Amino acid sequence: MKQSSPLNITQNLTHTLGLAIIRGDFFEALPSEAEICERFGVSRSSTREAVKMLSAKGLIRSRPKQGIRIQAERNWNMFDPDVLKWILVSKPTLDLLREFFEMRLVTDPQAAALAAKHAKPENIVELRKALDRMRDAENGLDDVLDADIAFITALFEATHNRFFIQLIEFTSTALRVTSRYSNRMQGINFSNVSTCTQVFDAIVQKQNEIAFDLIKQMLTKMMIAVITEQ
Repeated sequence: MKQSSPLNITQNLTHTLGLAIIRGDFFEALPSEAEICERFGVSRSSTREAVKMLSAKGLIRSRPKQGIRIQAERNWNMFDPDVLKWILVSKPTLDLLREFFEMRLVTDPQAAALAAKHAKPENIVELRKALDRMRDAENGLDDVLDADIAFITALFEATHNRFFIQLIEFTSTALRVTSRYSNRMQGINFSNVSTCTQVFDAIVQKQNEIAFDLIKQMLTKMMIAVITEQ
């Protein structure tokens, strides 16, 4: 039987402990490194690496003679895709979905405006491909969520802003996990092909204010639907 690599063992332990922390399975602190090794059947080095990774994500703080303390939720790195995924999987709420849309109301319209200013020919090509995928998805020829993410990815890439580009993985993770909840709410779609086509046209014509307003209006409608559902 093929043995797991040390990296896979560390990643699995990080995932297991991270999910347990967010679920509230531990009270205030994790067991000692020695106890974790025994409980999960892993080496001390894998445990130490997992502790380092969880510390970097803001979930825990390890100090000599103080043990491994669990940090307050306000210290968790919500922009870390793993942390976000663990939260959405373990305790998803409509409030969290609403907060995600609130953040997108700030980021996505500005991304569209920046794309209208800075998009290069290759970005226009990728946006057009993503739109084609969205149209195909409407006809059952592609995955709706994958097509939506492709458009958002192309949009953020077209900003040529390193901070916005860093949000791609976060946004994609949130969309993949929260899609199951939005699908239960009548009238909510993560994106609209017709509106995204207008956004694309505005970007091509470098109409940044129009691109901004179109995305903001689309997301505002989603927000209203989320609030109404609650």
